[in-house]
Amino acid sequence: MKDRQLLRTRLRLFGLAVFCAGAMALLPAETHPDWMLGPFKRPVEAPVITPNPKSVFQDPIRHAPVHWEALHTFNPAAVVRGGRVYVLYRAEDNTGSMGIGLHTSRLGLAESEDGIHFTRESQPVFYPSNDAQKEREWPGGTEDPRIVEAPDGSYVLTYTQWNRKSYTVGIATSKDLHTWQKHGPAFAQAAHGKYANLKYKSAGILTHLVNGRLIAAQVHGKYWMYWGEIKIRLATSPDLIHWTPVETPQGDPVVLLRRRPGLFDSEFPEVGTPPLLTPKGIVLLYNGKNAAHDGAPGIDPGAYSGGQALFSAEDPARLMARTDQPYFKPEMPFEKSGQYAAGTTFVEGLVFFHDRWFLYYGCADSLVGVAVADAPAASSVEQN
Repeated sequence: MKDRQLLRTRLRLFGLAVFCAGAMALLPAETHPDWMLGPFKRPVEAPVITPNPKSVFQDPIRHAPVHWEALHTFNPAAVVRGGRVYVLYRAEDNTGSMGIGLHTSRLGLAESEDGIHFTRESQPVFYPSNDAQKEREWPGGTEDPRIVEAPDGSYVLTYTQWNRKSYTVGIATSKDLHTWQKHGPAFAQAAHGKYANLKYKSAGILTHLVNGRLIAAQVHGKYWMYWGEIKIRLATSPDLIHWTPVETPQGDPVVLLRRRPGLFDSEFPEVGTPPLLTPKGIVLLYNGKNAAHDGAPGIDPGAYSGGQALFSAEDPARLMARTDQPYFKPEMPFEKSGQYAAGTTFVEGLVFFHDRWFLYYGCADSLVGVAVADAPAASSVEQN
């Protein structure tokens, strides 16, 4: 009798252990709130765009042929056009000194029918030239693009203008992704020139999902842009070209996100992809750099991982939630080797394609990678 009772007790304890193990297995799902995008998985364990030393471009400033994507291809923007994914990626040539930011950058264009396998243009589509922006873009180049489709079907590009002395967010527009009009720095006309000498980079314009494409969205009759590294801030525009920082009552740009000691963004946060307006609020996918001294355990010092933050749809400056753990981080060898050896999964491009989210990112400042996530029912993200 006692043996049977002991056996039943052991079986109950075993069942309880199995139940607890099952419950523990479910815990990771609880750390992924329903407002977040993802989880993201790599459909291939390899980069999708790599350098091509054979590509040659007749540079209009040097008046000489240049191997414009010989060294690195990384930090991509993405958009869906005509049933295909188009990626604008940063490409570095083999001129200059061997160091980060010391080669000239131009933007190449690649297209894909499945979002994974790409065919590239042989020439860059956006680059420094003998134009009104030459002083801001030469010899460093045009870097780190983000792209959105405007309501009229044209495209708006935010990118970094880098002359190896200073940097700003530049604005450019196009109707076909090939021919571009540069409009100069985003804040050039803001507040009577108050921001003319400000150094700033990394800007994503708010979008919403309309008929399967991410289109620039208005809130309270304005377009909105999250911008900056070190501190993430906010700006508004009436036309997607001329932008004005949102300020505090003291006249300083309002700060939305800062560094958090002990977490993956302990060094600083930096804007990632163009943010997305959803029924839950505004979802911002951003990049977090891990600090060397008070950083997150398990992530290399200096490594860039992906975080997500949720802002109010009624008040784009009001933070409602923010992830403490990265949803995406350097794990593969090609994400940890290259000219930025600490590792990066630097997100800049997001599209809704074939009913899934495709996330395009830079790998160690050297390559382009992609990750894919299932999307909820279209009605839960689609905006009217």
